[in-house]
Amino acid sequence: MGRKDRGPRARGYGFDDGASGAMGADSNQGLKAIREAESYPGPSLIIAYSPCINHGINMSKSQEEAKLAVETGYWNCYRYDPRRAEEGKNPFQLDSKPATKPYSDFLMNETRYASLTKLFPADAEVLLKEAAEQALEKRAELEKLAAAE
Repeated sequence: MGRKDRGPRARGYGFDDGASGAMGADSNQGLKAIREAESYPGPSLIIAYSPCINHGINMSKSQEEAKLAVETGYWNCYRYDPRRAEEGKNPFQLDSKPATKPYSDFLMNETRYASLTKLFPADAEVLLKEAAEQALEKRAELEKLAAAE
């Protein structure tokens, strides 16, 4: 809940180039981010989504889980390359599309949330609503960055 996007925060620590990706969801986007980071002359940071067995994820389905994280809006894929600004282009590129599946599809795969729905269903419903709203707000912020000139 209330997670801050680590990419923009990292720029405050000297990382000028960066990306957020999920190889299981879009390997082309991940490879593009890696190529950009390798070619950048300064420090780069790639933040990648990776399913976690401690959250109850069946690791044989990690690729599907990563794809679901992106499709539900839990995880957004983007790239930030300051060299594009020198070319008169927007340095921020939003690579993932808006959510196409309900946010609950992702959360119900997580043991911690699924357990909460059994023990405290009313609290789980409130948290789901808040998390889904935060995901939409975060997406709106990223879309503004991608549209800026």
